[in-house]
Amino acid sequence: MGHSHGHDHHHDHDHDHDHGHGSAHPTPEAVDTSIPDSELSPRDLSRRTLLRNAGLLGAGAGAMSVFGTGVGTAAAASGGKAKAVEDDELTYVAGDHHIHTQFSSDGMYRVEDQARRAAEYGLDWMVVTDHGSAAHAKIGVEKVNPEIVASREANPRTLVFQGLEWNIPAAEHGTVFVAPGPNEVAVLKEFENTFDGSVTGTSSGVPGAPTTPAREALAITGIQWMAQQKQAGRVQDAIMFANHPARLGIDSPHEIRGWRDAAPGIFTGFEGAPGHQAAQLEGGARGAYGNSPGAASFPAYPLASYRTHGGFDWMTATVGGLWDSLLAEGRPWWITANSDSHSNYGDRLVRGAFGPGEDFNTLGQYNDPIDSGVPQLDRSDFWPGQYSRTHVGVSRFGYLDVMSGLRAGRIWVDHGQLIDGIDVRLRLRGSEQRTATLGGVLTVPRGSRVDLEVTIDLASRPNLAGEMPRLRRVDAIAGAVTGLSTDKDSFRAPQTTVVESFEVSQASGRVELSMRFRPVEEAFYVRLRGTDANRTGVGFYGASVDPEGPAMDIPGQGSPWEDLWFYTNPIWVNVTP
Repeated sequence: MGHSHGHDHHHDHDHDHDHGHGSAHPTPEAVDTSIPDSELSPRDLSRRTLLRNAGLLGAGAGAMSVFGTGVGTAAAASGGKAKAVEDDELTYVAGDHHIHTQFSSDGMYRVEDQARRAAEYGLDWMVVTDHGSAAHAKIGVEKVNPEIVASREANPRTLVFQGLEWNIPAAEHGTVFVAPGPNEVAVLKEFENTFDGSVTGTSSGVPGAPTTPAREALAITGIQWMAQQKQAGRVQDAIMFANHPARLGIDSPHEIRGWRDAAPGIFTGFEGAPGHQAAQLEGGARGAYGNSPGAASFPAYPLASYRTHGGFDWMTATVGGLWDSLLAEGRPWWITANSDSHSNYGDRLVRGAFGPGEDFNTLGQYNDPIDSGVPQLDRSDFWPGQYSRTHVGVSRFGYLDVMSGLRAGRIWVDHGQLIDGIDVRLRLRGSEQRTATLGGVLTVPRGSRVDLEVTIDLASRPNLAGEMPRLRRVDAIAGAVTGLSTDKDSFRAPQTTVVESFEVSQASGRVELSMRFRPVEEAFYVRLRGTDANRTGVGFYGASVDPEGPAMDIPGQGSPWEDLWFYTNPIWVNVTP
């Protein structure tokens, strides 16, 4: 595409208006009914309306007790099969698909601890993803389910999914979760026993394991198997994401492409930003990305890929890098941001002691945590919703609707509550109807004019560190759609660059940005990122590609609260003759 995605005009409108309360509340403002609608930010008002329509606020709130049944939850909460939605119907609900409990070999919290904090910190949905292991497959996957069902009833405004963290054969970890229903435990248990790398001895680098191609094939078979369970109606839906993909360098580009293609719509993306963001506060590597290449690592990955950049994985943070190489092929592949919460910085809870003859392998869990009375400062995690958030566009509040939004790529992510909300769309110039939003495709005749329209609600109150975030810059990143690569291990999109940067001068209210593209001659995509601009540097592929991107994080230096970014998923433009 060269420079055909360039622009000839942009503008930045400033609208000063009060979004309401600037002080923190013990409950999220959207569900705090003492705050009138008129004082809510647009995002919170939209969320309140969604919850009110679901019977979860005010009169009728008790009607959703079905949330605790486990069996009929998905259908009852979303009205059955999720429907396609129009752009202007969307409300973005925040969540986290990577959370651990006492049923993980390195976890400690009860499900109710994680669910309660997630609700307090404003999450609308969450996924319990305890580690796949022999003990979890044998005991934990069943023992955790009643706790999840109880949390669904105790926190009806937060959807609680059951999943697991899959040890992907020959590769890293991944989130696997299903819609609630009568077979959620059975399907997860069978999947784990048959396809988990720890259970089957096929994790990367395990001595005596099958050859690497055989391990990779087992992962593909597992993805296809899960798709078959959905097709057969054992579960209503299932989704997978790769977790912390660049951490060890063992998720090769051809494996990532293979996962996506094995069963389109099942394996849908990876963590654009890993958890463990509080590791900086204890003197460690942000995201626990403090590694070096190993024997199982993909040899072409550079040393920079083993660090986060502005808290984001190198595959996502690099303009023209691996994520862009997938988007340039036209492959739907989405990013998320999660806590990976195991044990949380500053929390006072510690593991309860085992009794005589007890251990994790025999119980399948740790005993309930106890209050030590002392904040624990040697931990690397934040609570769900405390720092990282994955926002998903839905039209109704329900399990299937969140899963549908994730699959469709209606997702944007942020750290540290940098902004309250964002709406992004591409529009055929002069048309009210011809638009597309995140994850979507705008199809236009060749030679058409296309406009990018962005509305951002700036942070209206201090974040959970007690600081007021300040968005300083928004970057538009665009690249040509060049078709499927003949090299499945490619991780370069040479025609993708930062095409425009918008400086944001105001501190509050709503910002509107727009950009006009030259007449469209070939397919392309656009994605956005934004920053507080506290730490920046020239991108991995040079200033001509990314003049002011996220800086590489240095282990033991800085605070995650002082380097905040948001990223959106892409929108494509398709061209007809």
